[in-house]
Amino acid sequence: MTDPGEITRALKARAEEEGFAACGIGGPEAFGAGLETFVADGRHGTMAWMARRMAERGDPRVLWPEVRSVVMLAEVYTPEEAPLAGLAHPDRGVISVYARGKDYHDLVKKRLKRLGRWFVERTGAEIKVFVDTAPVMEKPLAQAAGLGWQGKHTNLLSRDLGNWFFLGAIFTTAELERDAPEQERCGSCRRCLDVCPTQAFDGPWRLDARRCISYLTIEHEGPVPEALREKMGNRIYGCDDCLAVCPWNKFAVSAREIGYAARAELRAPRLADLAALDDAGFREVFSGSPIKRIGRNRMVRNVLYAIGNSGKAQLAAVAARLVRDEDATVRDAAEWALRRLAAASPGQ
Repeated sequence: MTDPGEITRALKARAEEEGFAACGIGGPEAFGAGLETFVADGRHGTMAWMARRMAERGDPRVLWPEVRSVVMLAEVYTPEEAPLAGLAHPDRGVISVYARGKDYHDLVKKRLKRLGRWFVERTGAEIKVFVDTAPVMEKPLAQAAGLGWQGKHTNLLSRDLGNWFFLGAIFTTAELERDAPEQERCGSCRRCLDVCPTQAFDGPWRLDARRCISYLTIEHEGPVPEALREKMGNRIYGCDDCLAVCPWNKFAVSAREIGYAARAELRAPRLADLAALDDAGFREVFSGSPIKRIGRNRMVRNVLYAIGNSGKAQLAAVAARLVRDEDATVRDAAEWALRRLAAASPGQ
């Protein structure tokens, strides 16, 4: 099979058979200008890894000079329930939809590798597969491949899928037929910008990670700035607000992969239960989950901020047990939670 058109059609058909919701083909052009500005402005916060391999992120040909085509694939994880329903239950934690089931890194990579093996067998071309763990700018590459466009919240949107989907990439030495890039279709809508609890956007496509709850709960080490803690509410891992309000989600399709279904214990976990976890208990509860990578201390820190925001005086005893925790950040969070609960319930 040597004809680029024939190869491309066969690849897309096989991708659909493997369960991917969409497949698009783009080229390995550079997309580094936006990243350079983002880092230069300090908007990446403590994510120093962005700066360390910026040249590779900005240009796939620096990462792999032999690449000729970039295959971008979408994997849907649309939630079965209302994604923000948990915000109404302050004694329970809200976990971002993508992390309520199995680790998407494992699920997407297995599917990508199967598709990649098929492709190599048919074409003899070389490939490299990537799922969110290498210096690859998936979103601009996916827009160039026609899968969607970066919305004002900086996440990828699709006319056919909404914005509840993961991205995977296959770089290849094969020459494939390219799809037309998708155009931005947000219009005058700014729901995603206005809903942000911490005002992390100072304009369309201008996210400051240092104020983003997803960054604060997952990437940020140490204490969160006090001015932002109360705005986190009961969000203990990630934040879906800007995704959930997007009008394009009316076109979202159901997830095919059962592994993305929310585990019962992660739908609306009790803050008191999570606060009681030690290292071993944390690893057991979050085994096979992307949450596992943040570790017990960061999760308990987040839980204590949620306890402080809960207004539930009965949770003060939970926080009090952690004021002598071995971790300094957990101790700080426990003390803050107690002060905040006391201020919310004067005289108790």
